Amino acid sequence: MTSRQNMTGAAALVTGGSRGIGAATALRLAREGADVAITYVRDKEAAEEVVRRIEALGRRGLALRADSADPVEAVESVRRAAETFGRLDVLVNNVGVGLLGPLDSLSLADVDRVLSVNVRGVFLASQAAALHLGRGGRIITIGTCMTQRVPGPGGTLYTTSKSALVGLTKALARELGGRGITANIVHPGPIDTDMNPADGPFGAGQAAMTAVGRFGTADEVASMVAYLAGGEAEYVTGAEFSVDGGHAA
Repeated sequence: MTSRQNMTGAAALVTGGSRGIGAATALRLAREGADVAITYVRDKEAAEEVVRRIEALGRRGLALRADSADPVEAVESVRRAAETFGRLDVLVNNVGVGLLGPLDSLSLADVDRVLSVNVRGVFLASQAAALHLGRGGRIITIGTCMTQRVPGPGGTLYTTSKSALVGLTKALARELGGRGITANIVHPGPIDTDMNPADGPFGAGQAAMTAVGRFGTADEVASMVAYLAGGEAEYVTGAEFSVDGGHAA
């Protein structure tokens, strides 16, 4: 993806792309001109619907069943996307487990699950993608506003896992910068998705924690990802970007 102002001819992989921020990101990248692969774990029908919408935009789409908690599947999904499209230009590490709860309620199994998906899976996918990315390649990771401001109890495990991705992003920027590959992280705030609906039981309280007094949309996060994936962001790397309505202000 060398010196390209749009993404025509590029190939992207969005992990966890069957719904929410992942689906919005996959569709936005397709509208920008990229062929897009997505991963999913359970909802094959939703993943295939995203692929149909990608193809309706005139781009190639691919749905890959892959559990990021499985180290083999995390790596294999990257290989299959690159093999199918003949290249890989963008990796969006979107998949994540949002487990919240009191510290004394978290089991060892909870810790292992969250860290295996949110940290190990992201590391392995990034490591695998680096084998395929050329100059102009992008690694974009979805973090959380809770790495910058934890508004209350219950977020120790989730915040620990997402904070690790800040360090990973900065290290990847240094590791891969000489090859013309950038790495950045986007921190969404409260986003209206089926996992965290704005009209849900906690919606009003979350909206009140933002400066603008509302939830964001998945498309608003996707627009930031699209900027970082495009040619205008060649000099942007190792950076954190908040799309949180002022949650951390």
